[in-house]
Amino acid sequence: MNKIDLAFTPALELAKLIRVREVSPLELVEVYLERIERLNPQLGSYFTVTADLAVTDAIAKTELLTTTSELPPFFGVPISIKDLNVVAGVTCTYGNPALLNNIPNYDDGVVTRIKQAGFIILGKTATPELGSFPYTEPVGFTPARNPWNLEYTPGGSSGGAASSVAAGLSAIAQGSDGGGSIRGPAACCGLVGIKPARGRVTKAPVGDRLGGIAVNGPIARTVADAAAMLDVISGYFTGDPYWLPDPQPSFLASTQVKLENLNIAFSTNIFPFGEADANCQQGVIKTIQLLAQFGHQITEKSPDLSNLIEPFKIVWQAGVAAAGIPSEALQPLNRWLLAKSGSVAEYLQALAQMQIVSRQIIAFFDTVDVLVLPVYLHSPIPVGAWADLSPEETFAKIVHWVSPCPVANATGLPAIALPVGFDSNGLPLSVQLIGKPAAESTLISLAAQLEAANPWIEYRPAFATIS
Repeated sequence: MNKIDLAFTPALELAKLIRVREVSPLELVEVYLERIERLNPQLGSYFTVTADLAVTDAIAKTELLTTTSELPPFFGVPISIKDLNVVAGVTCTYGNPALLNNIPNYDDGVVTRIKQAGFIILGKTATPELGSFPYTEPVGFTPARNPWNLEYTPGGSSGGAASSVAAGLSAIAQGSDGGGSIRGPAACCGLVGIKPARGRVTKAPVGDRLGGIAVNGPIARTVADAAAMLDVISGYFTGDPYWLPDPQPSFLASTQVKLENLNIAFSTNIFPFGEADANCQQGVIKTIQLLAQFGHQITEKSPDLSNLIEPFKIVWQAGVAAAGIPSEALQPLNRWLLAKSGSVAEYLQALAQMQIVSRQIIAFFDTVDVLVLPVYLHSPIPVGAWADLSPEETFAKIVHWVSPCPVANATGLPAIALPVGFDSNGLPLSVQLIGKPAAESTLISLAAQLEAANPWIEYRPAFATIS
């Protein structure tokens, strides 16, 4: 297998190749590091590349292959970590250049699980400052770009994570999602992104400042890769404020489960924002047509999301204040959000209101198994498209663009973004599946069914396939 094919091989297949000694962890790490050195200056996928640590880990794992056959599921497979998550001994900037010397001495719980699964960490991927925006252009860093077309954004806030996987600069990626930050980049870059249910993946060892709206999850090339990674990062850590039991069967096994006919609702209209653009509508309609062919029961309807908007905004704004970064060190939009953040009482009132509305939305799923929505309301924007707008204008555009996503964050429901084709600009086209509480397994089974009928893995960005 040539080096380009290796770089685009799904993570589970790479793990198998390592197990049968067809490729070593060191050979794989060298393939990805060479690609990062060559392509990252244009893509801006990584803030920090941990080449020395990755090579040292790969050498140790390659030697271990000669002494043991009992290996964790992703032994020797390279992965990237989003720069909102902490890796011991590695710079964590949160997208703010003032934190370039911030080197934590501990791992986030999700990173601990990733290491236990045998992954090798290649570096920290680009994120907008504090993960606040759905594009990845933080001041002081190279903007992250979409490998399908370098003029466009890979989305945000897991923009670098998605860009790294789509361009073959990592086999799989860890991301996080507080308002669409896994699903949006996965959609922009033609990948599978899972926003897990609340309590599925730990926030250890830190606390949860945002009422459970943000969660860690996988970004991958295939449904099986994403499901298998979700298996290894899921589970309780001591002191987690909420948690879910492990699924039976595993999430990976769910990719092979044949579903009974489901009740599936869909909409291309997010009230009060209106209809998705023609591209995003096309993704939903194409998916619904496939689901109808599979025998699922289809109804055009969606819950009322209008009362969710204002309390969600208040909770989101509070996240900027909770970061504890002085206003003068923040970028203009985050500085504006900080100035708008209210009192503790206003935050708690908004959180309570968001939970009340969430109960009403979750009741919609009493008679619906899956809701199909666009991921965003329009196609990816060019890099820098909103750079000259005022903070207020930019925030209004952000809220409109990502409006199909926050419902899953506010309610804690699981959701998946899945590629379904290309839009009129030649960029990936995606769709979002939202499930019942804690029902990732159903979403994964359904996504695997769609993936089998419309395989995506054969597509690669031309930019990333030149040796």
